[in-house]
Order: sequence, then C-alpha cells, then structure tokens
Amino acid sequence: MVVRDARALVNGPAIGPVGWGLVILPVALLVGALCVALAAWAAWFVAADRAVVLRQLWGGAVVEAVLVVQGVIAAAVLATKDHDVDAALFWGYVVVQLIVLPIAAAWAFAERTRWSSVVLLVAALTTGFLEYRLWQIWGVS
Repeated sequence: MVVRDARALVNGPAIGPVGWGLVILPVALLVGALCVALAAWAAWFVAADRAVVLRQLWGGAVVEAVLVVQGVIAAAVLATKDHDVDAALFWGYVVVQLIVLPIAAAWAFAERTRWSSVVLLVAALTTGFLEYRLWQIWGVS
C-alpha cells in the first residue's frame, strides 16, 4: 500500500484509460458531415453551371483543418495504445486524405469553368469515402 501511495505522489493520481472511440467517433462524423456538405455545395454549383468560389475553397480548408486534428489524434492514439492496425495502410489513408483537397483546390482555382466545381465535388466525395474506409480500418468499437 505504501509503494502504491509513493507512486501516486510521483506519477500523480491514477487516471483511467481514455475511451478513444469516444474521441475518434465525433471527429470522424464531423469530417464525414463536412465532406457531404462541401460535396452538396459543389454539386449545386455544377447544376448551376458555375465555377468554384473562394468561399468553397475556405470550406475545403475547414475540412482540411479537421483532418489535421484527426491526424494528430490518430498519432496520439497509436503512440499510447497497441492496435491491430496495419500502420502503412492506416497512414496511407491519412496522408492521401490530407493531400486530396489541397490538390483539388489548386486545380479548381486554376480552372475557372464549371469543371472546377466538378473537381471539388469529386474531391469532397473522395475525402468522405476515405474517411469511411479509415474508420473501417481503425475498427474502434
């Protein structure tokens, strides 16, 4: 008992394990919802035969910021817990997710026709699908 109390003084109070599923699920749902919203906005512009506007690119930047936060959370989870996740596959999806929207934004900014909206639509749907696959690979229950 004395040893346990001494460890508590040195290490601080014992904190229970973090329920990472409770942390990862809201972020994954947020990414999915933002991707669907961005895709719907881009689809509206495709139907209206309009090019991408700067506000849509800012919307993509918001999705990208959430993806960066998700990457940091994933790194923290993988550093603190042992998971049955193929690291190359998992990080491959994370990295591809992080580069799809910036490439699409640069392309959409350069292409000032209706097709810029198509590019953004495809990128948003791709990012949403990659998020779904990442969730499957992660396998948090």
